[in-house]
Amino acid sequence: MSIDPRAALSALTTALEEHLVAASARRGEEDPIVEATFLGIIDAFEAYEEALFDAFDEVTPLVIYGEDGEEGDFDDEDDQESDDDSIDSDASKAAE
Repeated sequence: MSIDPRAALSALTTALEEHLVAASARRGEEDPIVEATFLGIIDAFEAYEEALFDAFDEVTPLVIYGEDGEEGDFDDEDDQESDDDSIDSDASKAAE
């Protein structure tokens, strides 16, 4: 059973508003409420995109990217550590 695209859009808008509220009240670098609302945006966007496609064979021009600039999982700390290593390596090469 497919979700109505208008309902999915409304849920996406709500998710964005919730993230704004959480971000404005952030309590530290890794606030779990901000992270939860961040992930809520992803879930709501994916539901909207699916509903839009099911109803109208249409998609948005938007893509969800991981922290490394690639589509992917936001919870993978190993990717962040490898990115940090490559940044350190690039910085040391530039210093030479």
